[in-house]
Amino acid sequence: MNANRLNPKMITVAREARGLTQLELAEKLSLSTSQMSRIEQDFTEVGEQHIKALSSVLNYPEEFFYQEGENLPPALALRKRNIVAQKVLLPIEAQVNIYRLSIEKLLKAMGQTNFQIPVLDIEKLGSPAEAARKLRKIWKVDKGTIINLTKVLEDNGIYVIGFDFNTERVDGMSIVANGTHPVIFSNKRSLGDRQRFTLAYELGHLVMHLHTNPSFTRDISHEANEFAAEFLMPEKDIKPDFKDGVTINILADLKRKWKVSMQALLYRANDLGVITDNQKRYLINQFNSLNIRRREPAELDIAREQPMKLRDTITLYKTKQRWNVKQLALFLNSNEDEFLNKYS
Repeated sequence: MNANRLNPKMITVAREARGLTQLELAEKLSLSTSQMSRIEQDFTEVGEQHIKALSSVLNYPEEFFYQEGENLPPALALRKRNIVAQKVLLPIEAQVNIYRLSIEKLLKAMGQTNFQIPVLDIEKLGSPAEAARKLRKIWKVDKGTIINLTKVLEDNGIYVIGFDFNTERVDGMSIVANGTHPVIFSNKRSLGDRQRFTLAYELGHLVMHLHTNPSFTRDISHEANEFAAEFLMPEKDIKPDFKDGVTINILADLKRKWKVSMQALLYRANDLGVITDNQKRYLINQFNSLNIRRREPAELDIAREQPMKLRDTITLYKTKQRWNVKQLALFLNSNEDEFLNKYS
């Protein structure tokens, strides 16, 4: 048995990651709900027999339940549809935290603990758009289209992870490892154009809101959308593309160029004053009549970007330690099959 003290918070994380309620887990372990509750609240000592049962039922190695840490809320606002049931969000947040714990352990082992994301206070800069322009300048992003946004983020120290949220109602969220290293998660079910906007949206939250304590009266979600629009479609670069007006065909051509959705381009044209609100509504009606509002034409699909930074970091550490996959998985408190599914 592990010599360290069991961390009951990890039982809760593991249970929620598997989408189980306390009652459901209690039934699988032949315990009462009150017993299960007392175990998770650290009011009852957990014996070796229960640990083995937890490991078997929840499909995590026993070492998982002895690691330090707790379930932290995602940083700021996540990008999602208006209404998402809590039973859908809990497994996602738990899985995000499991990734965070693994990254924290890996960073500590490799001595990579210091990182500072740019802090862009829009109360000083004036607007989210100005924050986006400033960040492009700080990061030396070339003008025009960002060909690979994921690479830009990873080159500047941000971990990007794509995994299946098991719903299309949540696009992405971000969390901070070690209190310093931002990690952005995007839903594998999203198409490439939505993935890119989600990454830019989460980036906006991280640079504008993480360290600036915005007041509760501010609409930080709207600010993140404004930031993302300017970061992906800079006004001075995209405005000339609307010189011939805005039509469905023009939006389709511009989608190929800017790698964002036709609707994002339409809203951008409206925000920049290129078209009126009435013209926007007319084009939205065209989207509806052509049945392309929820699903734009497949021939225009933008390929999803593939994150590399975390996988490369893990591979580097594996090589340094001269470990096999099983040893590395155990180090990250994971079973081998799940490790390969998450990180390969």
